[in-house]
Amino acid sequence: MINRKATAVWKGTGKEGTGTMSTQSTVLENTQYSFNTRFADGKGTNPEELIAAAHAGCFAMKLSFELNAVGFTADELNATATVSLDPAKGQVVKSAIDLKARVPEISAEQFAEVADKAKKECPISQLLNAEITLNAELVS
Repeated sequence: MINRKATAVWKGTGKEGTGTMSTQSTVLENTQYSFNTRFADGKGTNPEELIAAAHAGCFAMKLSFELNAVGFTADELNATATVSLDPAKGQVVKSAIDLKARVPEISAEQFAEVADKAKKECPISQLLNAEITLNAELVS
C-alpha cells in the first residue's frame, strides 16, 4: 500500500477565512488558498486546481503505461484536465481532459482505443464521482 498525505489548515469563516495546504513531498508548503482562489481569481491555489493537476498527471502516466503495453512509446503526451465545480450543487461535476500526443507509428484507431482505456482506468478517474471526457488528438 502506498500512502500520500496532504494537510489543510483553515482559519475563520468560509467566505472571509484563509487557509494553507501542505503536501508530504513539500511541493506545496503552507500554500495559500481562500474563497477568492476557489470561487474567483485570487492569488493561491484551490482544491479543484489540485484535482485537475492530479488528474492530468495520472492520466498521462497511465496512458504511457498502456501505450507501452501494446508496443508504443510516446514522444510526448501533453494532457490538460479542466475540473468543473458547480457552486450551486457544491460538487465537482466534470473533469475534461484535453490531450495532444506524439506517438510514432500508432494508428488513429489504436490510439483512440488505448487513450479511452487509460481515461477509464486512471486511478484518479476511478476516484472521481463526476463525468469524465476526453478529447485526444495525435499530432506530428
